[in-house]
Amino acid sequence: MQVAAELQRTQYHQDTQMCRKIQLTISDHAADDGEDPFIPPLNFAMVDNGIFRSGFPEPANFSFLKTLRLRSIIYLCPEPYPEANMEFLKANGIKLFHFGIEGHKEPFVNIPEDTIREALKVVLDVRNHPVIIHCKRGKHRTGCLVGCYRKLQKWCLSSVFDEYQRFAAAKARVSDQSVD
Repeated sequence: MQVAAELQRTQYHQDTQMCRKIQLTISDHAADDGEDPFIPPLNFAMVDNGIFRSGFPEPANFSFLKTLRLRSIIYLCPEPYPEANMEFLKANGIKLFHFGIEGHKEPFVNIPEDTIREALKVVLDVRNHPVIIHCKRGKHRTGCLVGCYRKLQKWCLSSVFDEYQRFAAAKARVSDQSVD
């Protein structure tokens, strides 16, 4: 199966703002035009203008990520960033913000507040936009950071939890939904 995307750009207000529409097309035949297909990372979604979320980007996702014109990536796993990904960042002038948050399968393990606070500062700084937030699968650690961002946007807790559960699905963690 082949996934392709069409990117349309419209410029407003003397070229200062850009609105982009990405149309995904799925077909059963491979692209024969020699171009790389546009494949978004696992659990990819737009959080807000200039803010995206996903699971770990693989080399197959790089063509898609180029269309976002990212300035920054927030990486929430403790493992070092792979060399292929570092080369992609360097080639595209993308800054990496690495916040090594351990992934826990045990319930009631808290994500460090100071780490989330520092990551939120990066998200809130528009000089880092467009930015993508990711961990391994784009579920728990990413969901916690996005949930904290939603609280800053004055979302009610039930809406924050609904969004978290859409991405975490059956693997939603009670500790990730704590409001301490």
